[in-house]
Amino acid sequence: MTRYILRRLLQAIPVFLGTTFLIYFLVFAMPGDPVLAMFGDKTPNPAQLEALRAQYHLDQPFLVQYLHYLGNVLTGDLGTTFSGRSVSDVLAATFPVTLKLVIMAVLIEFFLSVVIGLISGLREGKFIDNLNVIVALVFNSVPAFVAMFLAQYFFGIKLGWVPVTVGGNTTWAAMFMPALVIALTVYVVGMRLMRGSVIEARREDYVRTAYAKGLTSRRIIPVHVARNSLIPVVTNTAASFGALIAGTTITEGIWNIPGVGNTLYQAIIRGETPTVVSFVTVLTVLYVIVNILVDLLYAVLDPRIRYV
Repeated sequence: MTRYILRRLLQAIPVFLGTTFLIYFLVFAMPGDPVLAMFGDKTPNPAQLEALRAQYHLDQPFLVQYLHYLGNVLTGDLGTTFSGRSVSDVLAATFPVTLKLVIMAVLIEFFLSVVIGLISGLREGKFIDNLNVIVALVFNSVPAFVAMFLAQYFFGIKLGWVPVTVGGNTTWAAMFMPALVIALTVYVVGMRLMRGSVIEARREDYVRTAYAKGLTSRRIIPVHVARNSLIPVVTNTAASFGALIAGTTITEGIWNIPGVGNTLYQAIIRGETPTVVSFVTVLTVLYVIVNILVDLLYAVLDPRIRYV
C-alpha cells in the first residue's frame, strides 16, 4: 500500500507542473495589457507602467516569468493582486464560502443518489423506476447555468421563496437553492451507480441465502443490499467534491456568491494575471489531492487495484 501511495504522489508531480505551465501560458497569451487594465480609462505615467511591469515580472520573457512564479508557489508565496492584497488572504476569505456551498451540494447529491437509486433498484422495470430514470436524465440534460437562471426566476422572483442573490449573506439557508440546483444537475451518475449496484446485489447468492433463512426484506435490504451498494456511490461522490470545488465559477457568478469561483471570474474580467493563475493553481492542486484520495479509497475497497 505504501508503494501505491508513493507512486500516486509521484504521478501528481508532472500533472501539477503541466497544469500550471498550461494555465500560465493561456493567461500569458490573453490579449491586452493587464497593467493598463488596472488604470481603466485613466492615462498612466510611463514610469509608473514600467515599475508595475517590473513588480509583476511582466517585462521578462514568458519562461522566466513562469519559473519565477513557480519558485514563489513552491515557497508558499502566491503573489499579490493588482489592488495590493495578498492572494493568500483573498483565498482565505473566499474559500470557506465555496467550501460551504460545495459541502451542501455534495450532501444533497449523495442523499438523492442513495435514496432514488435504492428505490429504482428495488423497483426495477416498474413505473417508479422508469420515472426516476427519465427525471434524472432530464435534470442531467439541462445545462447548469440554465437551471440556475430558471430556479432564480421561479423560486426567487416569482414565488419569493428564496433570495434572488446571495451577496454577503452566506448562511446555509441563503445558499440552499444554489446547492440544490448543483446537486440536481449532477446526481444522475450516483443514482445510476446505486441503482445498478442494488440490482446486482439482489441477484447475489448471499441475498438469496438470507431470504432462504427466513430473514425479512426489512432486514436484508438495509444490511445486505444497501450497505454493499454504497461503495461506488461513495467514491463517485468523493470525485464530485473535487470537481465541484473547481467548477463553481458559473454558480457563484449567477447567484453573486462571494466565493472562489466568483472572485476568479472577476479577476479574469480585470485581467489580473497573478490572481487568476494562483487561484487556478490552488484549485488544480485541490482537485489532484481529492483524486489521489479517491484512488486510495478505491485501493482500500478493492486491493487488486494496488497492483494495476
